[in-house]
Amino acid sequence: MTSPHRGPAAETPAPGQLPVADRRQVRRAAVHLIRQDTGAFITMIGFNALAAAAGLTGPWLLGRIINTVKDGGGVDAVDRLALGILVGALAQLLLARHARYLAHRFGERTLGRIREQFVDRALTLPASVVERAGAGDLTARGTTDVATAGQMLRDTGPDVFVAAVQALFILGAVFLLDPLLGVCGVLGLTGIWFATRWYLRRARAAYLEQGAAHSALAEVLAATASGARTVEALRLRERRVADSEAEIERCVTAHDRTLFLRSVLFPSIDISYAIPVVAVLLLGGVLHEQGSVSLGTVVAAALYLQQLSQPLDTILQQVEQLQSSGASFARVEGLAAAPKGPSEPSEPMAASTDGLVGAPENDRIEVQGVRFAYDRGADVLRGVTLSVRPGERLAIVGPSGAGKSTLSRLLAGIDTPVSGTVTVGGAPIADLPPDRLRQQVVLVTQEHHVFLGTVRDNLLIAAETATDAELEAALTAVGADWSESLPDGLDTELGPGGHRLHGAQAQQLALARVVLADPHTLILDEATALLDPTTARHTERALAAVLQGRTVIAIAHRLQTAHDADRVAVMQDGLVTELGPHEELVEADGAYAALWNSWHGEQPGTS
Repeated sequence: MTSPHRGPAAETPAPGQLPVADRRQVRRAAVHLIRQDTGAFITMIGFNALAAAAGLTGPWLLGRIINTVKDGGGVDAVDRLALGILVGALAQLLLARHARYLAHRFGERTLGRIREQFVDRALTLPASVVERAGAGDLTARGTTDVATAGQMLRDTGPDVFVAAVQALFILGAVFLLDPLLGVCGVLGLTGIWFATRWYLRRARAAYLEQGAAHSALAEVLAATASGARTVEALRLRERRVADSEAEIERCVTAHDRTLFLRSVLFPSIDISYAIPVVAVLLLGGVLHEQGSVSLGTVVAAALYLQQLSQPLDTILQQVEQLQSSGASFARVEGLAAAPKGPSEPSEPMAASTDGLVGAPENDRIEVQGVRFAYDRGADVLRGVTLSVRPGERLAIVGPSGAGKSTLSRLLAGIDTPVSGTVTVGGAPIADLPPDRLRQQVVLVTQEHHVFLGTVRDNLLIAAETATDAELEAALTAVGADWSESLPDGLDTELGPGGHRLHGAQAQQLALARVVLADPHTLILDEATALLDPTTARHTERALAAVLQGRTVIAIAHRLQTAHDADRVAVMQDGLVTELGPHEELVEADGAYAALWNSWHGEQPGTS
């Protein structure tokens, strides 16, 4: 089988985890986002530069005032210079305000693109990838990480950029006043450079670990909440509490690490702010005594360097947020490198793969020598060979752990075998494009989901163009008589705040979606497990009538399903050990006969 395509190399995740984008991918993604709104970005840069230039007028004019007073200038001259300071401050305020407005608009538009891109990528992830990574990781990336990355684009990024422009303009102004004072000021800032470099070398890994800890905690909490009844029934409360406490401890440890980095960085920076100002005043005093510079120049340079602390403080205060946001953006962008559907390449590959996999010639499913293991563990399937004829009703039975559900996932193209092939009409099932795959094969399990929205919304997922009559016919086909008594019919809102469906009704809703999807092959893996026996048999027979002529593969625990099938495949220890019609297998007096006799003995009167 062809292995799934992967995107650009990312930082290697732990087995089963979603990948994290490396620095090169993050930079490339950021550049791509900027290019999508280049005009707004350039305009934002222009207004920030003008605001920074306007902010330089105050110290320069103050130096002029000092020199004017020293030289015996009049009040009028001082007033004109003071008015210039006021005008400069007002211009800086207005320009900076508009620059921030532009930055916020740019950030919100870019955040919208990130959210849309994340949803698109998440929807292309194979179910097997999401299952192994855990819904908690994907949820944390789509909520906390996307929000943090959005804060960077909307607030942190523009703040740092504005501050960087202001810092460059201020240093340039000091050098223009006197190059020697400028060199002195820059050398005084070297302590900030060393402290920041020490921090940056450690911060990314620390914040990535913090994000991973949040994902693990979210996964544990989500699993505990969704399986609350199982936890209570099996008395797993103490174990789940212990698991939660362990993940909370991991989160605390990760937060302590980032807190330690900040506790070293910020005090070092605070001390470093005063050094260049003191150095310039000392050197400027000596130069002024020698007549090399004027008093106004020394004062202006010192004020510039004092003013420099504001943008530098903004930059360095936001460095911590940038590291956190950068780690979050790397986790969000990591979805681009996650395995996609086998025929759907990871970004940024743009070429279509439609021509790589031929269209199925028919609906015949062939399984040849298939072996499969989860996460490089022991083989669950150990050389399964099976042929399913078009239009056949095949039941797969066997004890728990025999590999029935694993085989159903391979037949549905969700997983790919370690060796061997699974084909439909001669084409590898897992290599079919997602839309074509779901036309061929649909897997329905006892797990189901009711989406927020109306009954109609939940059904149209399977067939966007279906009419109300077709939707109602699908519900009737699966025995969902309860739909007729809904307060608003197909427009009834489902979920919190609306009509709540119990397990059996939600399962029938999922089966109605299958009827609307109208696949060539339907795989039922305990799809009616939540229904009572009478309703289950009624639903199965209704489905059989609707899907007449379709291939139906049923993973069955109720042997009545096997009795009604055209053939029965018996699985034991990862192998198909018996295959044939019900009557033949009963007469063969093998494993299936033992199962049937045991079940039949518990169900007297069943034929």
